[in-house]
Amino acid sequence: MDIQKVGVIGAGQMGNGIAHVLALAGYDILLNDISQDALDKGKTLIAKNLERQVSRDKISAADMDAALDRISTTLKLPDLGATDLVIEAATERETVKTAIFEDLQPHLQSHTILTSNTSSISITRLASRTDRPEKFMGFHFMNPVPVMQLVELIRGIATDEETFKSCLAVVEKLGKTAATAEDFPAFIVNRILMPMINEAIYTLYEGVGSVRSIDTSMKLGANHPMGPLELADFIGLDTCLAIMNVLHDGLADTKYRPCPLLTKYVEAGWLGRKTDRGFYDYRGDEPVPTR
Repeated sequence: MDIQKVGVIGAGQMGNGIAHVLALAGYDILLNDISQDALDKGKTLIAKNLERQVSRDKISAADMDAALDRISTTLKLPDLGATDLVIEAATERETVKTAIFEDLQPHLQSHTILTSNTSSISITRLASRTDRPEKFMGFHFMNPVPVMQLVELIRGIATDEETFKSCLAVVEKLGKTAATAEDFPAFIVNRILMPMINEAIYTLYEGVGSVRSIDTSMKLGANHPMGPLELADFIGLDTCLAIMNVLHDGLADTKYRPCPLLTKYVEAGWLGRKTDRGFYDYRGDEPVPTR
């Protein structure tokens, strides 16, 4: 299917990045959120990130202007019914995602493909709550979307070949690389990454090392660009906890048990960069470890 117009649900960290790369690739974008403030902030951030690309000679000023012209916004979810592809990038909670698809469903065209940017939730289960499980896929971008080259494509048990090929064509048009994952908890990237982050938190929890020493060890000892605790703050500790709970519940293996310290930080509302405190305190000029 020739996809031309794409609806993106959620103008936050992931949604605005997805809208950015799709518009730059020539797709017409309809960006939706429940808050006008979120839409305004999302559009402003897209413009800022495009300007950064222009300043680094990654794109031309004309490319930036054309991309911004392709992005429209709406507070009305039914407006997305006129699109060829919908990418849901709302909060990583299954109840929220299911409610969105149920509200959107009556307004969709028969050919519209539904996808979710979920990092861990069952695609088969999400698809089963819609009227088109064969036209439903996981479309998992990495953060930050304009920079990261990988997109995980996850088929549900009912996803048909035409839907897969249509989504793969979008990834290729974006100039990114697709990795095909089976629909098991957390797919590929987070199945491997999150237990590593969780183990780093256990290492802190058990007093084996401090925040600084753990991150320095992994950056200099394993050549990771970011330490695991710094990365957890960047992702969001609430998201890390949600993914670990999906792994623990879905695979019933104690090796996926979320570290109690991760749970405690989330309970405190210390979610990382987005709240200015997590394993580091970001309220000053330089990040300072909180333990």
